[in-house]
Amino acid sequence: MSLNTFGHLFRVTTWGESHGPALGCTIDGCPPGVEISEAGIQTWLDKRKPGQNRYTTQRQEADAVEILSGTFEGRTTGTPIQLMIRNTDQRSKDYGDIAGKFRPGHADITYWQKYGIRDYRGGGRSSARETAARVAAGGVARAALAHLVPDLTITGYMVQMGPHAIDRARFDWDQIGRNPFWTPDAQAAGDWAAYLDTLRKSGNSCGAVIEVTAKGTPPGLGAPVYGKLDTDLAAAMMSINAVKGVEIGEGMAAAALTGEANADEIFMGNDGRPVYSSNHAGGILGGISTGQDVVVRFAVKPTSSILKPRATITKAGEPAEIITKGRHDPCVGIRAVPVGEAMMACVLLDHLLLDRAQTGGQRGAIG
Repeated sequence: MSLNTFGHLFRVTTWGESHGPALGCTIDGCPPGVEISEAGIQTWLDKRKPGQNRYTTQRQEADAVEILSGTFEGRTTGTPIQLMIRNTDQRSKDYGDIAGKFRPGHADITYWQKYGIRDYRGGGRSSARETAARVAAGGVARAALAHLVPDLTITGYMVQMGPHAIDRARFDWDQIGRNPFWTPDAQAAGDWAAYLDTLRKSGNSCGAVIEVTAKGTPPGLGAPVYGKLDTDLAAAMMSINAVKGVEIGEGMAAAALTGEANADEIFMGNDGRPVYSSNHAGGILGGISTGQDVVVRFAVKPTSSILKPRATITKAGEPAEIITKGRHDPCVGIRAVPVGEAMMACVLLDHLLLDRAQTGGQRGAIG
């Protein structure tokens, strides 16, 4: 199976399956001299790992990362970094009933149609468990960004669960880490808990919208036409399991605005740098970062593995009914938050390295 690598200079190749002995990633292109540790990467993996509360899958995985290569005395050497996460709580027997059937909403049927073989144990390579490797790679990217751009921060949060969106008037950054949904709206968190409990107990699921904001992004990242920063961000977010839509800045809502309303007016700040009246562009103009917050949103569909009977067919083409047993997230969007953060970190580091290679950090003077 091809195309398991993303990135240009900071390149990440993920490997492994949901029910194999381990999964992980190989990172090539990380600058030397960056301080990384298993404990530092684990901080981000702990945000994503399963079984932390009743709103996520009850599969119990420590998601303990091991650094196998690419470091010496706690610093990167510039050589390939190999990270491994062992699977410890597989229950492959839960999937025996679906070996000959295709689960609606899953990649079962497309993998079979393309390759003529599929790993039905949790979806194999198509499982959301693959994203643990991305989060590990994101931990390395964050460490490199902290080394190169110390003021840059990346924060993901949920802004909608099912049909229920946050009230932006109640947006509080400090609330994000205080609830199981990573939402900045404390009242929404309470409402969502009741909503998701009802769905979970009925064997159903819901989708969500995640927003990721990168504050302190330097201007000049990205390149015109085919090397746009927003092009790679959109591709990175769309590559996450269950994602069906991506927006930058105002996104689809920009179509309802006039040119006058959508234009982010520019002024000179007291520090001699440009400031903007708004950020409808999401921090990117012409594919190049402006120095404003880079804002990306993505929508994840409802978890397809549900305890509701669904009509399907078998590999023989016969009609069948299926109920997907096992341990699954009633809202996959919860654990997609740290995955979105990781993909943002990987793309920003990649474009920072590309910019250094192309321009050496040269910038046009203003004022």
